[in-house]
Amino acid sequence: MAKLHTPEGVTPALSLQPVNFAAEDPGIGGWQPLMDQAVGADKAGIDRLVVSDHVVLGENLGHYADPKRGGTEGGVQPTGPDGHWLDPLVVISMWAALTTHTRFLTGILIAPRRRPATLAKQLSTIDVLSHGRLDIGVGVGWQEEEYQANGVAYKGRGKALDETLEIIQTLWRDQAAAHSGEIANFEKIHLNPKPLRESGVPLWISGRLNKNVLQRIVRFGSGWIPWGEDAMDPIGGLAKIATEMEKAGRDMTGFQAGTYLQIVEDGGKIDAEATVAAVGAMAEAGITDFRVTLDLPNEEAATHDLLAPLVEAFRKQAGR
Repeated sequence: MAKLHTPEGVTPALSLQPVNFAAEDPGIGGWQPLMDQAVGADKAGIDRLVVSDHVVLGENLGHYADPKRGGTEGGVQPTGPDGHWLDPLVVISMWAALTTHTRFLTGILIAPRRRPATLAKQLSTIDVLSHGRLDIGVGVGWQEEEYQANGVAYKGRGKALDETLEIIQTLWRDQAAAHSGEIANFEKIHLNPKPLRESGVPLWISGRLNKNVLQRIVRFGSGWIPWGEDAMDPIGGLAKIATEMEKAGRDMTGFQAGTYLQIVEDGGKIDAEATVAAVGAMAEAGITDFRVTLDLPNEEAATHDLLAPLVEAFRKQAGR
């Protein structure tokens, strides 16, 4: 029988975010390196692969640097409006077929502009076919045009995200599901297959830790993806979450919290030990997911050889 891959709980994990976008059309076969990189990362021992999301792009890309719109101060959108972005759920489906142990995370899926029941079905299907290796990071994004193109109101997108997550979890949990809200109204609806865990696919909530995001984490979250200024102090952010969890009577055991590792180079090569030097202390403070982004070779073997020393150093620091 195939093995069910369970979440790591508080075990520190090393995540890698390959690039699922291109400034220009890479042509037929041009995306093959993204598949080969995933296989190389899996064989090297990377714990989680992360993939980003854009369905369409408008032309006001400077809004990415506007925190009031959900962007981040100083942020730069990595492509122009004609950039090519692969759908994250399709990419994960491909990765799942090619890999054996690594988990997958959307970083992030802009869930409010997807239809909830269809999204619930897509996620449960991927979860079943990947033997439970799926985590889903969700947020509201920053681009108003992306909502317009999908026929979804930009204003009130946080409330729409909450209802979307409520519908998804209801459909996963209940055999004859019912819901009454602004997005959908239904009763005695059956969605199968269910995710492999009774609790459903783990939902990681992204966003600045304002009141609404904190409430969303308490209500739905299995994890937190820091954003904006909170990404500079994930341990402080985790303390805020723990306070709200305690107020709500929720146990923090197994809760996932992420951070980003800065790649340190020495003579043009990755200094693995320096890159992961802070992992032990941060893991002791409750950080469980350590994400790296770096230029990857196109080939599977070269990707493996680049990442294997980093994985080894990480596991040593993490006490694994």
